[in-house]
Amino acid sequence: MPMVFQRFNLFQNRTVLGNVIEAQLIVLKRSKLEAETKAVEVLKKVGLLHKLRSFPANLSGGELQRAGIARALAMDPEIILFDEPTSSLDPERVGEVLDIIQQLAAEGMTMIVVTHEMDFARRTADRIYFVRDGQVFESGSPDQLFSSPLRPETRSFISAVLR
Repeated sequence: MPMVFQRFNLFQNRTVLGNVIEAQLIVLKRSKLEAETKAVEVLKKVGLLHKLRSFPANLSGGELQRAGIARALAMDPEIILFDEPTSSLDPERVGEVLDIIQQLAAEGMTMIVVTHEMDFARRTADRIYFVRDGQVFESGSPDQLFSSPLRPETRSFISAVLR
């Protein structure tokens, strides 16, 4: 199960293309041609095809995160894990990453997303888990959790973030 990290974790000595094909070659045992074909497909999907020969040092934060998403998608996963995918981004880059995640959700991709982007979670999630200190305090549909949370901890958090 691939993971998209909040600090990108791309190989600095490889191009975007190299980062997207690496795990396919090693883990999935794809041929280089198959891996490159898949990489082009997913880079196009995340709007990064024009950067396939660029190195991570020459990318913006949003481009780095989209490269990480492409790397995860190239593995043909059933589920993708996202750890605060927008936390390292400038505010103007947050939307482009959230748009891609919403597109994946609309296409039926199962994702587990750890986020503090409450509006995004409310619009995109099927189910939300409120976690505090490593413990699940409450879970439910976005409507239930945001409109009528059951636990005081959840109510306190929701009222604080919706101010």
